[in-house]
Amino acid sequence: MSTVLSAAHDIYGTVLAQVGNPTPEAPPMADKILEMTRYFTWFTLLSGVTAITFAGGRFAWEKWTGGALQSPKMVAGAMLGGTVATSAGTIMNAVMG
Repeated sequence: MSTVLSAAHDIYGTVLAQVGNPTPEAPPMADKILEMTRYFTWFTLLSGVTAITFAGGRFAWEKWTGGALQSPKMVAGAMLGGTVATSAGTIMNAVMG
């Protein structure tokens, strides 16, 4: 039994001695995926700012024309969505470095 364990130990040691420390390398097309992610981040930031601007403009237009505030839910939804989208874009920008 000890000869079997000794032989297994020798084979295991020989195999480990042949395996070197691999050097990490980027996967194929990693630079293109990173560029696409940056474009998505930019688009998210732009859409968030646009939504906030639209909501403020809509609210001001209804206030200026003297009409009843028919769309407070839409204004609140656009402001909330714009804030979330802008925050997500900012967080992704910070994560990407």
